[in-house]
Amino acid sequence: MRRPRPIAVGILLAAGALLTTGLQATAAGAATVPAPAATHGAATSAAAQKQVSGFWTAERMRKATPLDLTAVSPGALRARKAGGPPSTVAPTSPSAGVKSFPQAGGPWTGGGAVVKTSGRVFFTFQGRTASCSGNAVTSQNASTVITAGHCVKYQGSWHTNWVFVPAYNNGQTPYGTWTASKTLATPQWAAGEDINHDIGAAVVNPLNGQKLTQVVGAQGLQFNGGYNKAMYAFGFPAAAPYDGSKLIHCSGNSSKDFLFSQDHSLGCNMTGGSSGGPWFVSFNESTGTGLQASVNSFGYTFLPNRMFGPYFGNEAKALYDQAQAS
Repeated sequence: MRRPRPIAVGILLAAGALLTTGLQATAAGAATVPAPAATHGAATSAAAQKQVSGFWTAERMRKATPLDLTAVSPGALRARKAGGPPSTVAPTSPSAGVKSFPQAGGPWTGGGAVVKTSGRVFFTFQGRTASCSGNAVTSQNASTVITAGHCVKYQGSWHTNWVFVPAYNNGQTPYGTWTASKTLATPQWAAGEDINHDIGAAVVNPLNGQKLTQVVGAQGLQFNGGYNKAMYAFGFPAAAPYDGSKLIHCSGNSSKDFLFSQDHSLGCNMTGGSSGGPWFVSFNESTGTGLQASVNSFGYTFLPNRMFGPYFGNEAKALYDQAQAS
């Protein structure tokens, strides 16, 4: 991963995009109804789906790179508004028999559901192939993937040729390549790339007559669950020392960012390409299941080996609800 040019305060997105943000605080007020998510239509026709899935050969997947590092001026952070009461979707049992906690970053060898629900996200960004990570979640349409906002839209443009490859393994696609019919982002990310709301989603088309979570299963979610939790993060980092070929994980006791964002913070050395990968609370290593409560989003350039992920509050819940109803 090449080094960004020096700046006063830098934030390095885990997918490789660098956002520098300053403090532009707004008063935290009472919770309001979140605005609708921003949406982008993708491959809806059979011809478009065939074209997109055919575009992503094993060679193109191997050569896809994280987004370029870009330095920009401060000014994207805003205080997160007060959240609502905690809520969960498809809760799982508490973690038992922990074997890989804490973990600063290494291949996931525990098996379980997370191997199938996690995957690489591939797309075209500014004319070149790029990658992120994502996760299949419980949803009404059985077709919803949660990822980072910058993994669906960045620098004012929606990504094209967007696909999700669950259980990706060095060019192999054991559960198929799932094309997006629609991608979504929180309105705060879509309008101003506010790092506190770097959350995206995709609704994927059926494949061979089946829906995504019928094939790979689904993870639960948690909204407004608070801070300072034991968390596990997963992703497919593709920048050195990783190469995007394997599912990598980190784990530890998270905290709230004490610097410039309202995000969760976790000791983790994952690199570009891991963006959009899931963070779980109540993760059970024996089953590989948990409640998704964040995604890999960014890291500060001056604070190595630490990942940050957005708080799943009312805005994330609204995005999820809109995606699963599509």
